[in-house]
Amino acid sequence: MHALFTITGRTGATGCTLAQADFATQLANHNVIFRIPTPVFGAGLIEQIPDGAIAANQASDSSQKSALGIKGKANFHVAGRTITGMTNNNGNDGTIARFGWKAQNKSLLLFSGEAYNVEMGITNELFQTERDETPSCQFADVPNDVTNFDATTPVEVLGGIERFANFMRFLAPPTPSPDTPGGANSIANGKQRFTDVGCALCHTPSFATSKSTIAALSMQPVNLFSDLLVHDMGDGLADGVSQGEAGPREFRSAPLWGLGQRIFFLHDGRTADLVLAIREHSSNGSEANGVISRFNNLREGDKQDLLNFLRSL
Repeated sequence: MHALFTITGRTGATGCTLAQADFATQLANHNVIFRIPTPVFGAGLIEQIPDGAIAANQASDSSQKSALGIKGKANFHVAGRTITGMTNNNGNDGTIARFGWKAQNKSLLLFSGEAYNVEMGITNELFQTERDETPSCQFADVPNDVTNFDATTPVEVLGGIERFANFMRFLAPPTPSPDTPGGANSIANGKQRFTDVGCALCHTPSFATSKSTIAALSMQPVNLFSDLLVHDMGDGLADGVSQGEAGPREFRSAPLWGLGQRIFFLHDGRTADLVLAIREHSSNGSEANGVISRFNNLREGDKQDLLNFLRSL
């Protein structure tokens, strides 16, 4: 459920009549969800992680994952279903997508173009079709955001979605603290408990980028704490939305780097309590149930160390 605003009544929109969505009815039908934005620092490094590394990590530690009920899958178009009109609608070319709460976008340019169109109603060279095609409301002869071939400087040539993609691409990753909160020993112990209970099986501590023509992104460590796969998180976190090959209960393992600087947690920002956010991973059908059970069984001191580790990121 979206479309909060329409252009009806605006100067230059004479003859256009678009009704705002009936939110009361949609709320009654449980067809409205809330999401907070995904952090985009370090996004250029995530973009450069090879598909092969993601797939190899998915296949690793298979016995441990199986014992805990962890599966996970990449959000990509299954081979043999690459004809137009089939189920994958995320602009994915068959390679592994990785951006967004459901890992629905392959690249930062696609991520940017989709955000411009879906969230702001700005058509662009990737998403050229208006979301509402009522004939009397079509006033633009070209997409709202386009390449400017008449520009006098290189930067001005780029459209907004390319500039936004580059902005995300070159944001530095967060720098973890070696001793805050709780001290270095507590953080080190918490990091070990993070691995012991199985958190690291989905929140993979690190990848490395492939060779890139951009030196800052080439052959670099990516300490994101995510496997970039989508996992079934059960009824408790389900949002009812399918994107690409990710279903209504499936979400990408959220990268945890920078977690210590966040105020709200989970896809809908439902809590500022980190312990509650961890426990919300457990519900009917969730792949995280086994891991959360182990977390709950930790000694209180070990739980605090694990929290200190997470907040140090």
